[in-house]
Amino acid sequence: MRIGELARATGASARALRHYEQAGLVSSERAPNGYRVYDEGAVVRVRNIRYLLSAGLTLEDVRVFLPCLDGDVAAAPPSDKGLRVARERLAVLDERIAAQTAARDRLEAALRERTGDRVRPVA
Repeated sequence: MRIGELARATGASARALRHYEQAGLVSSERAPNGYRVYDEGAVVRVRNIRYLLSAGLTLEDVRVFLPCLDGDVAAAPPSDKGLRVARERLAVLDERIAAQTAARDRLEAALRERTGDRVRPVA
């Protein structure tokens, strides 16, 4: 299947598919006209990549899951390495959330100070 067909089948953009390929997560052959041609298994692989990315992992994190990207990633028993990567990513996300919460709290305090407690969220 060509890149547009794979994009439609997976919900990924053609640009994202090229990016996954450049990262070594997906592979294609080249047709005589130069178009990328993917096998049918690419659909499952790309859906799994998107699943892992939507869970907060990075493309580099997804590399750890290469051995199981062609199966049911969500149902597969996690490997020790996969668990380690997921826990590390969770820690990074927790740090970012804490930093954003602290910034929000500082901004809210500044607004309260300047407006006499009249802080209204923008709708």
